[in-house]
Amino acid sequence: MRLVIGSDHGGLELKSAVSQSLGDRGLEVVDLGTDNGESVDYPDFAVKVAQEVARGEADCGVLVCGTGIGMSIVANKFPGVRAALATDEFMARMAREHNNANILVLGGRVLSADLACRMVEAWLDATYEGGRHQRRLDKIAAVEEDVRAGRI
Repeated sequence: MRLVIGSDHGGLELKSAVSQSLGDRGLEVVDLGTDNGESVDYPDFAVKVAQEVARGEADCGVLVCGTGIGMSIVANKFPGVRAALATDEFMARMAREHNNANILVLGGRVLSADLACRMVEAWLDATYEGGRHQRRLDKIAAVEEDVRAGRI
């Protein structure tokens, strides 16, 4: 599994902790930045991660900014990306089981490193349930197509 991860300055510390935890699990983690605490713009890093996931170059991704809100807004602009902002383990697990989220978004200023690492593990260990949830994902894909085609 190839996982890409990115953050702005507000998520740098949490991103480092999550990356270490993922590496300890033996996963291939590709860090797309940022790599220092200087102020940067979160959309730049959300685009990098979302592009790789949308293109199928990465299996999934993790994004971290101060609250996670900005990153999730940007990532969800990409067709096929289902970026889920989560604040606890239950939300992270449900993001995969019900929404088949391919990007998990975290808030570096609202989560402890320990909780964030547990959330990422819960998300990665969960399995998409399909069934009635697939019908809903198909509707999301149809909306994306309608927007691209200018029908809505």
